[in-house]
Amino acid sequence: MHEYYFYMDLSHEQCMAYYHGHVEFIQVVEDGGKRIRFPAHHIRRHVSTLGVRGRFRLLLDENNRFVALEKVV
Repeated sequence: MHEYYFYMDLSHEQCMAYYHGHVEFIQVVEDGGKRIRFPAHHIRRHVSTLGVRGRFRLLLDENNRFVALEKVV
């Protein structure tokens, strides 16, 4: 299992582009400096009226397939 930590700050307008399918992928830079790209639909449950803001943990399996995206405190 691979896990990556990063901070994400997207406005509500930016999230709507992802939410409506106009943008397919989210690209972030994790704490170690590695760029990671994952399907945008995984942020949908984290979108609020302010957008998406906070620290997250991305979990991938041994084949780098998505397992979970969790907001961490």
